[in-house]
Amino acid sequence: MSTLDATRAELALVVLYLNKAEARDKICRAIQYGSKFLSNGEPGVAQNVDKSTSLARKVFRLFKFVNDLHALISPTPQGTPLPIVLLGKSKNALLSTFLFLDQIVWLGRSGIYKNKERADLLGRISLFCWMGSSVCTTLVELAELGRLSASMKKMEKDLENTDKYQNEQYRIKLKKSNDRSLALIKSAIDIVVAVGLLQLAPKKVTPRVTGGLGFVSSLISCYQLLPSPPPKSKAS
Repeated sequence: MSTLDATRAELALVVLYLNKAEARDKICRAIQYGSKFLSNGEPGVAQNVDKSTSLARKVFRLFKFVNDLHALISPTPQGTPLPIVLLGKSKNALLSTFLFLDQIVWLGRSGIYKNKERADLLGRISLFCWMGSSVCTTLVELAELGRLSASMKKMEKDLENTDKYQNEQYRIKLKKSNDRSLALIKSAIDIVVAVGLLQLAPKKVTPRVTGGLGFVSSLISCYQLLPSPPPKSKAS
């Protein structure tokens, strides 16, 4: 493959990535929390960027609550333990509620919805819903990692006399384990970010801590949305 062809392929992946509304939202999220970290709650350019980007992100998320509403009523994979099913459905319900209420917050901040006090109250309730969904996600990922770990240990015993990394099923489980570990880290960080946004522990979780952790969480989200590179062609 020539240099030009390689560049075209790489640019095609970038275009594919940026065409995702979710990816643009997470890039804006990184800008939002990066600005929050820089401002540390003090008035100035960084705080203005934080507020304007936060408002812009709400437009990206219009009607996004339908996604989790659909996941809520969709059947779960067979063999999934009931506690994990209930936690997963709770997460979908809470996240869908957060996204729905967030639209009313946007209407309030845009001046369309005039009742500011109610909009602020709904905004606070929506953040509690987001924090609750992050807690559910954390518990689900912990449980699923435990199931994967037990399954992988069983496979390791079966593949004791062979190279386990040459086994396709083992590699798939290992990738799932890595993906879930990353999701667990992100959801745990998001719990602290929600605590910061709700000002439940203002002395410990300051705007700078909230911004820094939110920025890290956003980078993880951006990484999770990266498209898979095309398979390398074998030389003739």
